Amino acid sequence: QVQLVESGGGLVQAGGSLRLSCTASGSDGSIKSMGWYRQAPREPRDLIARITNDGTTNYADSVKGRFAISRDNAKNTVYLQMNSLKPEDTAVYYCHAKIKDPIVALYEYDYWGQGTQVTVSS
Repeated sequence: QVQLVESGGGLVQAGGSLRLSCTASGSDGSIKSMGWYRQAPREPRDLIARITNDGTTNYADSVKGRFAISRDNAKNTVYLQMNSLKPEDTAVYYCHAKIKDPIVALYEYDYWGQGTQVTVSS
């Protein structure tokens, strides 16, 4: 049973920083990519940042230059360093992992964390 456990959310003032962590466990297959999405009330869940197993990253335009994603492959952990936070960054942040089937690598599965609240006050 694959589990993604997140930590690091909270309340911060505008201009401040937070660091989110997410650790994947219980997977027999290899992790293709890990990333972070966020969802504000009445809004869709959007990709914020993603990192593949070879270290390739991509970011949403709204966070480029402020957020940085990194990964510790040995620990199956992904981090999101969030700097210069703005009130519009307020949302529930979800960790995501795309994991290959351990037997048929062509098959891939999506897993989600439970979400962690990030609130940025003005």
